[in-house]
Amino acid sequence: MNKFKLKTTFKPAGDQPVAISKLVDGLKKGMKKQTLLGVTGSGKTFTMANVIAQIGKPTLVIAHNKTLAAQLAQEYREFFPENAVHYFVSYYDFYQPEAYMPITDTYIEKDAQINEEIDRLRHASTQALLSRRDVIIVASASCIYGLGSPVEYEKENIKVSLGDKISKTDFMRRLVAIHFERTNADLTPGIFRSVGNRVEIMPISEKFVWNMEFEADKINSIIKVDPVSQKIIDGGVRNIFLFPAKHFITEKSERKRAILDIERELKVRLKVFEAEGKLLEAERLRRRTKYDLAMIREVGYCSGIENYSRHLSGKLPGEPPETLLSYFPHKKDGSADFLLIIDESHVTLPQLGGMYNGDASRKKTLVEFGFRLPSAMDNRPLKYAEFEKRVGETIYTSATPSETEIKESSQIVEQIIRPTGLVDPDVVIRPILEKGKYGGQVHDFINEAKVEIKKGGRVLATTLTKKMAEDLSAYLKDAGIKSEYLHSEIKTIERIGILTSFRKGKFDCLVGVNLLREGLDLPEVTFIGILDADKEGFLRSEVSLIQTIGRAARNSAGRVILYADKITGSIKRALEETNRRRAIQVAYNKKHNITPTTIKKKIHNIMEHLETEHKKAVGNIISIDKYLFEKNPKKFIKDKEHAMSDAVKVLDFETAAILRDEIKVLKGMVTTDDKIGKK
Repeated sequence: MNKFKLKTTFKPAGDQPVAISKLVDGLKKGMKKQTLLGVTGSGKTFTMANVIAQIGKPTLVIAHNKTLAAQLAQEYREFFPENAVHYFVSYYDFYQPEAYMPITDTYIEKDAQINEEIDRLRHASTQALLSRRDVIIVASASCIYGLGSPVEYEKENIKVSLGDKISKTDFMRRLVAIHFERTNADLTPGIFRSVGNRVEIMPISEKFVWNMEFEADKINSIIKVDPVSQKIIDGGVRNIFLFPAKHFITEKSERKRAILDIERELKVRLKVFEAEGKLLEAERLRRRTKYDLAMIREVGYCSGIENYSRHLSGKLPGEPPETLLSYFPHKKDGSADFLLIIDESHVTLPQLGGMYNGDASRKKTLVEFGFRLPSAMDNRPLKYAEFEKRVGETIYTSATPSETEIKESSQIVEQIIRPTGLVDPDVVIRPILEKGKYGGQVHDFINEAKVEIKKGGRVLATTLTKKMAEDLSAYLKDAGIKSEYLHSEIKTIERIGILTSFRKGKFDCLVGVNLLREGLDLPEVTFIGILDADKEGFLRSEVSLIQTIGRAARNSAGRVILYADKITGSIKRALEETNRRRAIQVAYNKKHNITPTTIKKKIHNIMEHLETEHKKAVGNIISIDKYLFEKNPKKFIKDKEHAMSDAVKVLDFETAAILRDEIKVLKGMVTTDDKIGKK
């Protein structure tokens, strides 16, 4: 059995040893739910890594947004480099789901684009769960959304052994049956190609290639190859497993039954529409469903097949769908046999609880207007009660747990002392409005920001609206401060890039709304300005204020200014809790003679796990070739084009694709002086 091996140079410090001991003891005593009340910067992730290592169970970590999930996945990978740590998010986290807006008669088709890397990571997660125990999955709340059956997914995998008697043609048919696609071009996950007596396959969850040679209807060799360099990774492979390229997979006999069930439901639904005089809706539904059925008959799959998941699985109407949770191990009595960690639980739990209703509302409209059959309603997230039944031991982590966590937990474990000795920041209150020589909150923030930036620090500003964030960012730029804004309309990948650039010092001030509250680890920040702090509401609640103040607790010079003309109840309670924690921290430091030190944290590009090896390879080659290119751009590009053609001739499509993209970049590097023409 694989065991979790925690690799770190750090030792638990501050409140961490006690917290780890209490949580582990609680799990051993069978406590169903516990809460780790850990202040910002106290190392909650490190504490939980120690708990995972001691308990040794597969673990699901749920975060409330993709940015935080990516950050946590990176941290857990560093703690457990020898174990299986994976990142699982839904396509809906990145792409628009199917929807219809009757008021404007606007149908938004489900984005057909599937991000190759997201798909690979999802399959890597499920395959790891079905094949080993030392697994940590870091997921967004969308992990409670419907997924194909793990039983069918595992059952349909192909085991291949050296010497197996099977023809090349029959083997390729088996690949197609589990939804692998054939190509004559580049190999990507879930794709295979035939070259002479060889079949080259890239597994759906990996970035390497299996080269399989056939001789006299027998598998003669299995070689593991690097697709970029074409180097042999392992030339002595005897057995491999190939999992299906799609999560929704059904064996042929079950598929026939499902098709009959879908046809019966379609017939009933068309009669309803026709009786109501909804001829347009009836025709729309007939065409859509007939086309999907034709695709399922021919290839076993169709776009949006998840909408037929109830029929494919044989589940009853209203029965909960299979989800990522179904792939985790269970005991003989059916109860969950894994550890659940809900990060930033005060935000994540409401998300989990609200997913069902939001999805049901969208689906109901699609059904009413003939875009989907009523059974599509069963392709849904779990209801919160269903979710609770499918999880076991749970640990909530938050600096500000809600009444829900506190009420449900068998014990609350406080982690107030930071290993670094850092204390909660000084907080002062200043007026919003201009008065006398005081220029108001914006001018005061600018003055304070310039002081911090001059000292080498970075600053945050929080506003109440997106428009205010954009306007303030522009105003700061006019005042000579390099600034960017961040809010929910900025795409996820771009958002991660902005945060990375901020940490690297490419700009000095980040302006946001509530995206700055939870989970962002920015130790370079020395000053935070909370504008309009007295506007009581969600963004200026006690929880929100404590979380925002906590962003400055990762730097020994951290401080916060609340701009308010009156002391609200939320401000009063937030300051009381901050001062309570600060008093405990200062007393501990004094007793143990600790000098607070700023957190030193590597600046990772947390997008790296979404970057393909192909892109990395192109970037590496360009950095190597840049000198030769600059000497003679025209000749160099021509040589590269010849090399690309030669690679195609020998069917080396991976190399050809890398050269193609390198040429594209190199041509873009040519200046307006037209260096190529001059040469």
